[in-house]
Parts: sequence; structure tokens; C-alpha cells
Amino acid sequence: MGKKYLERSSLGIPYFLFMGLFVVLPVLIILYYAFTNGQGQFSMENLFLFFRDGRTIGTLFYSLFVAVTVTCVCLVIAYPVAYLLAKTKWNRNGTLLLLFIAPMWINFTLRITALKEVLNLFEGNLAFHPLFNTIIGMTYDFLPFMILPIYNTITKIDKSYEEVARDLGAKPSHVLSKIIIPLSKPGIISGISMVFLPSMTNYVVLDMMYNSTYIMGSLIGSYFSMYDWHNGSVISMILLLIILISSVASGEFKTREEGGAFE
Repeated sequence: MGKKYLERSSLGIPYFLFMGLFVVLPVLIILYYAFTNGQGQFSMENLFLFFRDGRTIGTLFYSLFVAVTVTCVCLVIAYPVAYLLAKTKWNRNGTLLLLFIAPMWINFTLRITALKEVLNLFEGNLAFHPLFNTIIGMTYDFLPFMILPIYNTITKIDKSYEEVARDLGAKPSHVLSKIIIPLSKPGIISGISMVFLPSMTNYVVLDMMYNSTYIMGSLIGSYFSMYDWHNGSVISMILLLIILISSVASGEFKTREEGGAFE
């Protein structure tokens, strides 16, 4: 019995090694540089400097604004699309869903380059509308990540709930607002997490859309390109905290919604 347990436990050794080398160790390195100065001494000056510098605070709020806007636009577009894909009879074996997810298989640079050419036809010069083009680019890039979890959640909703609601005289709009949307909130939360967090750091879209404004990802890249590991690590740590808080909050909300949906 003990030998079998030991054999099963040994199967997790590669997993723990991977997590330790590629997850825990990089985080520890970031924390080390975030709380030390150039001489390797403990210091909180890097953290204080982040909150005293108007440029970094402005970048944080600009990144939040871009991320919130992109997330809202993706949600407004993705939910009706996911609902129609889940309910239409034409979507046999997920064929229509595949058409929406297929762009994810194409190289990111090629997709954004193609989008640039399309926008150039309408605008002439992308530099005139940098924020607008950035939101379009990120929405185009992250939209499938919002559609897929919502679609999966809607397809798993028991159809008997809708049938009972219709039998009781509920209108289609009430079925949607009282049954479908509340039960699909786990998918909505997953989609928001998958879109919001990358939108704060994906500076490649800004660069390709001729947006010279920094977001958090580009600010981190600028510090590390100047070999300023301490300030870059502080910003990375703050982003990690934002991601952690968002993940915990969304996880608790998702659990509460699943547990209290029909209480």
C-alpha cells in the first residue's frame, strides 16, 4: 500500500519542479528586485516612486480605461453572438463557432497587420485616431476569448428551465433576462477575466496601431529595456496584485452565483 502511494506521489514531481522553476522562482526574483535598490539593500523607494510619479499613475489609469472599454465592447458584441450560436439550428457540430474561433489560430501579427490595412482604407492615417484604433484592434484580438466561455455556458443550461418559463407565460425577453443571463454569468465572468487582464498589458497593438501612449505592459518593457529591473519589477508586482485581486473577486462572485442561482 505504501509503495503504491509512493509511486503515485512521484507522478507529481515533474509538475512541482515545473511550477517551482517557471512560476515561483520568477515571482521571487520580481519581488527581490521590487524591494531592493541598486546595492541589493532592502528598500521601499521603488514602490513609493510609482505612486509619486504622475506618469506611472497616469499610465495605470489609462490602462484601466482601455481594458474596461475593450472588455465592455467585447461583452456587448460577444453575448448576442454566443447566444445565437448556442441556439441556432445551423450551428451543427459547432461549425459556426469554429468560424469565430478560427482567427485565434492565425498569427497575431498577421491579423493585426490585415486589420491595419482595412482601417487605412477608411481613415487614411491611423495616427489621427490612436485610441479608437487601439480599442478596435484589441477587441478584434480578444473577442473570441469572450465568445467561447459564454457559448459553453449557455449550451450547458438545462432547456427545461426555458420550457417551464414559457409554459408559465414568460415572454422571450423575460426568459432571456431572468433565466439565460443569470445562469450564464459564470461564462461572462470567465470571459471578462480573459479579456480585461491581457488588455492592460498588450502594448503590441498600440505599437502597431501607431498609438504612442504607454500602457502598463509598454511601461514595464521600457524599464527593462533600460536595465532598470527595480522599477520594472515594482510595476510587474502591482500588475500581479491586480490580477490576483481580480481572480479572487471573480472566483468568489462566480461561486456565489452558482450556489445561489435558485435559492
